Amino acid sequence: MKVKIDLDAEVNEPIVTIHAKDLTPEVERVYRQLQEVSQRPEQLECYKDDVSYYLNLNDILFFETEGRQVIAHTQRDSFSVNYKLYELENLLSSQFTRVSKSTILNLKQVYALTRSLSNCQVHFHDTYKTVYVSRHYYHSLSDRLNERRSL
Repeated sequence: MKVKIDLDAEVNEPIVTIHAKDLTPEVERVYRQLQEVSQRPEQLECYKDDVSYYLNLNDILFFETEGRQVIAHTQRDSFSVNYKLYELENLLSSQFTRVSKSTILNLKQVYALTRSLSNCQVHFHDTYKTVYVSRHYYHSLSDRLNERRSL
């Protein structure tokens, strides 16, 4: 694949055009990634003790429900968000995936998976926090991690 950038002072907004003979899986993946970049937020407004914080999505390890509240977890802290999990699934980029009925995790933050007969546990970089993956979502998580590794 060749990549070419043409800089033009007359252009107000970047335009990306993909020239290809066929719609291959590689071309389709590049297209999806470009669409995602242009349509997804980079930050999310979160709350803690009556203070609003604007967190970079890359810093969020996972989202989970606690009662009726959705909590965003970073390495050292947690914040409430004003979204339901299903709303976050639609809002967030493909770097996030649901791993249980009550949890969405950031694939870029996954450090290790520990499997046992009954469950799978996700470990993150430089933190004690972990997340359990339900059996229903394990194969999807495994596929998504393998897909990210091949990029």
